[in-house]
Amino acid sequence: MPTKINKVAVIGTGVIGAGWIIRCLAHNKIVYAYDKDIKLKKNLIAEIKRTWPYVKKLFNKKKLNLKNFKYFTSIEETLRDADLIQECASENYTLKTKLMSTIGKYAKPNAIISSSSSGLLPTKIYSKCINPERTMIGHPFNPVYLLPAVEIVPGKKTLKRYLNKAKKFYKEISMNPIMVKHELPGYLSDRLQEALWREGLHIINEGYATTEDLDRAIEDGPGLRWSLMGTFLTFHLAGGKSGMKHMLEQFGPALKLPWTKLKAPKLSNKLIDRLIEGTKKQSKGKSVVQISNIRDEYLVELQKLRKKYEKRLR
Repeated sequence: MPTKINKVAVIGTGVIGAGWIIRCLAHNKIVYAYDKDIKLKKNLIAEIKRTWPYVKKLFNKKKLNLKNFKYFTSIEETLRDADLIQECASENYTLKTKLMSTIGKYAKPNAIISSSSSGLLPTKIYSKCINPERTMIGHPFNPVYLLPAVEIVPGKKTLKRYLNKAKKFYKEISMNPIMVKHELPGYLSDRLQEALWREGLHIINEGYATTEDLDRAIEDGPGLRWSLMGTFLTFHLAGGKSGMKHMLEQFGPALKLPWTKLKAPKLSNKLIDRLIEGTKKQSKGKSVVQISNIRDEYLVELQKLRKKYEKRLR
C-alpha cells in the first residue's frame, strides 16, 4: 500500500464523479477518469470550468492544472496506476457488484476501492471483489467539490489500516471524514435527511404547506443553527443551564405524541404534480445552472464564515 495517495481513479463522471474530480484536481492529485459514455467528457470539462471560481476561492488556489487530468475510454487503463479508486456508478446492487468485480480485477492489489454509494451495504456490493479488506464506502455530499463531509463505512471484511489510510486521504483533500462504526442501510446523514423528506411529503400531500413553505421553515429556522452545531448540540442549548438533561425532561414526553408519519406516502400523480409545480415556482425561471452558481457562491461564503466560529466552539 502506497505511503501517500497521489493518483486517484474516478469511475463514472456524472454529478458526483465530476465533483470528486474537481476536488481532487484542486488539491493537486493526479486524476484518471472513466465513463462508458464518452459524450460526458464535454459536460465534465464544462463543469470543471464552471465550478473553478468557487473552488479556487474556497481552497485559496491560484490556477487549475488540467495536466493532472486524464480521461480514458478503457477501465483497465484508468485503474492501472491508481492508489485509490472512487466509484460513482448508479445506485443499483447488481450493477455495482458486477462493476466492483471488474475494478478488483484490474486495480493494484492494495489500491483502496471506495464507493460513493449513498445507502447500499458495502459487504454486498463488494461480495465478488478481489481483496475486499481494502474496500469501503466513501459517501460524499453534493456538491462534492465544496462540501467537506464524507461518510466512511466499512464492510464486514474491511481492515482498519485501509480505513485509516482513506481517512488520511480525504483529509488531504480538505474533507471531514465521518467514521461510521458498522455498515447500515442509508448510513447516517441520508437516514436523517430521509426522515425530514418523508415528513415533508406528508405535509404537502395533505395540503398543509407548499414546497416553498417547508424550505423556508428550514432555511430561516433550524437550518441556520444546524449549519454550525447540528441537531443534538442545538437541543442541548434548548435545555438552558442544565442542557440536554432539562431538554429531555421538558420535551421528552412530546416524543409520544403522534406528530410525525415516517412511513413514506404514496407518490401519487397529485403529489408528484405538487412537488414539481412547487419547485418550479420556487425557481422563478432560473435554470439549474443559475441556481447552482448561487448555491456554490453561498456555500463558499458560509464555510469561510463558519470557520471563524468553529475555532471558538471546538
